[in-house]
Amino acid sequence: MRKFIILLSLFFLLSPIVWAQEPGKVWTQESAKKFSIEEIQRLGLEANGLVLAARSQVNIANAGVVAASAYPNPEVMVMAGPVDRRIPESLTGPMSDQRTVTVNQPIENPFMRSARIGAAEAGVEAGRASLDQVRADLAAQLRVRAYELLLRQEQAALEQSIFDLLKEVHRRIKLNVERGEAARFELIRAETELKSVENRKEAARLNAERARVALLQFSAGALPANFEVKASLKDAVALPPLDMLRKEVPEANPEIVRLQAEQERAKLRIDQERASVLPSVNVLYSNYQDTQFNSNTAGLSVRVPIFYRRRGEIDSAIFDSARVRETLDYRRYEVGQLFESAWQALQIAQRRVEMFESGLIKEAENAVEVAQAAYRFGERGLIEVLDTQRVLRGILGDALQARFDLQAAAAEIDRLRAHYPKELIPE
Repeated sequence: MRKFIILLSLFFLLSPIVWAQEPGKVWTQESAKKFSIEEIQRLGLEANGLVLAARSQVNIANAGVVAASAYPNPEVMVMAGPVDRRIPESLTGPMSDQRTVTVNQPIENPFMRSARIGAAEAGVEAGRASLDQVRADLAAQLRVRAYELLLRQEQAALEQSIFDLLKEVHRRIKLNVERGEAARFELIRAETELKSVENRKEAARLNAERARVALLQFSAGALPANFEVKASLKDAVALPPLDMLRKEVPEANPEIVRLQAEQERAKLRIDQERASVLPSVNVLYSNYQDTQFNSNTAGLSVRVPIFYRRRGEIDSAIFDSARVRETLDYRRYEVGQLFESAWQALQIAQRRVEMFESGLIKEAENAVEVAQAAYRFGERGLIEVLDTQRVLRGILGDALQARFDLQAAAAEIDRLRAHYPKELIPE
């Protein structure tokens, strides 16, 4: 019984040290390559197909500007054929051929042309904003998934250390029961606790593997299978002051920028439709030749909108502009609320981290030591000691979760303000 008490004492004294192991040590391999959070984001942004597709949309929009800036091509019409006589040849002379060449050059309305080019350029800005939104969303997801992997590895290391120590305690209790130095019900309790810890250890290991697969998925396989994250849940969170963030988020948020570009494009579409009501002009030139004559004529062809003045197209453009404006107003409000919610989540997580680090973990460790001492003197049973140990384990798990929540809230704020390593992304 004395040996069991000494071993149990060592178990609880060494527990805080084991639980403070380097994150992910259970999974670390000597050949594994470590990547920082920024490197993981860079690799993911370069390889992810959604980012590549969004970049192609920007190229398509740039091509649309070229098309909108092009001048209309002229039309050339050539007609030729023989001339048949209808009166005697003595009066008309011999038969001959005739040829007519007509050139039609549309003259574009400058107001409609400038509006069309401006709408195409606004489409480029909208495409770039959509690309930034895809990048910001993916970069935030990569950051959260990387810290989730660290969290799961920490939890797996915690459960593995508990299992190893409790397994040794179970072995010692079994020996004491076989020698008659301890009651058999203590062995039953230890076996039950060991099975419970083993189940938690296996679940934690599988959760760590699942987090690794999720990160590989978001990085589109750019990371090697045995990679490691060169970061920690205790990494400092550096954000600008609240007032600066409240001003920055509505100006930098990619979705708001995209809707602003969409609104500008919708306004220019209204101008384009209204300008199309103005008469359109075509310059005509015609050359006629036959045996006796050579004729050159020039003129204008004007399309006058008398019966239909594009009322439907103009109204459609007006209502579309109103739709975009209302969507923009709502998204401005919604993004502001999302930021406020993320900021409050950040503050809550910071308070929780401070609470755990300011002495809560130490108090739980002291409670374990007191329970262990009381058990040593026969004032408490093994079940009370295991209960205090479970409380300590729960507090340590909550502390890890609080640190992860802090990093996740910071990632959400960076997503809303489109803050990610842009300089590492090739345009």
